[in-house]
Amino acid sequence: MFQNTETIFYFLVTNKKLNCKGDFMSDKNIIIIAPHPDDEIIGCFEVVSNYKTMILYDASTPQLRREEAQKLRDKYDIAAQVFLNNLPPQWVTAKDSVFFFPDPIYETHPLHRQWGYAGEMMARAGQQVVFYNTIMNAPYIHEVDDFINKREVLDDVFKSQKNMWAWESKYFLFEGYNSWHYNLKGIL
Repeated sequence: MFQNTETIFYFLVTNKKLNCKGDFMSDKNIIIIAPHPDDEIIGCFEVVSNYKTMILYDASTPQLRREEAQKLRDKYDIAAQVFLNNLPPQWVTAKDSVFFFPDPIYETHPLHRQWGYAGEMMARAGQQVVFYNTIMNAPYIHEVDDFINKREVLDDVFKSQKNMWAWESKYFLFEGYNSWHYNLKGIL
């Protein structure tokens, strides 16, 4: 399976919140891959609300949802929002970036898994990738401190999807992140 048998691939699973001051992302480009508009808030609210971000959405996104996504620029520091079928080559090779992808294991939506597998390939190639979850079924979920604001953003910006979280508080109460790392044998 691995060409180099000295390499071990493992999960770093944590339910700790991101330290949004002076952490590993402070001098990086933050790129969130959100298959659907609203995934960036459901899965990465803490990131979007604390960092300047670039967001890539799937090109199949309907016009109404694209228009909703553009409203996020009124609320947060978003450098770019693009709708593409794949990652731009300059993003894939950028060493000064942290990529947030849907988790390829715990996500169940086919489009989330498809993008999650792209993130897995980038992680295996050595890029700094963090996986997030939108259905809150992963073992690394934590409570969001500012869940009231998260709910207000979801309600205000993504009106077409409001029924999804009207009766399911998990979409605004929780989020979580995990990262996969390569290490040399003997370090673990």
